[in-house]
Amino acid sequence: MGRTNPTYRDALRVIEERWAEFRRALRRRDQPRFDRLFEYAREHADASGLLNHQNPLLPALLSIDLEQEARLDDHEERLEELEAAVTTSDDQEAAPPDANP
Repeated sequence: MGRTNPTYRDALRVIEERWAEFRRALRRRDQPRFDRLFEYAREHADASGLLNHQNPLLPALLSIDLEQEARLDDHEERLEELEAAVTTSDDQEAAPPDANP
């Protein structure tokens, strides 16, 4: 027997189609960003489908938040590494020259 309810991926596809006119109205530079948000939602479609929420947009938004949080974590980690490298470099430049000839 077939499924009587559409899958979460189907519901997400419908949401994306519903927002298609909005996407077209966006500036070209923002359209790939819009597409990326739906990619984030699709990456968590398995978990969202298990939730079986009445409003499929809510799990999609949380999925987008999760992916953006992961990106923030990555950027913060890179920033800490760069700051540590700059501090190390500054410390080496500020160290007095070796007194032993």
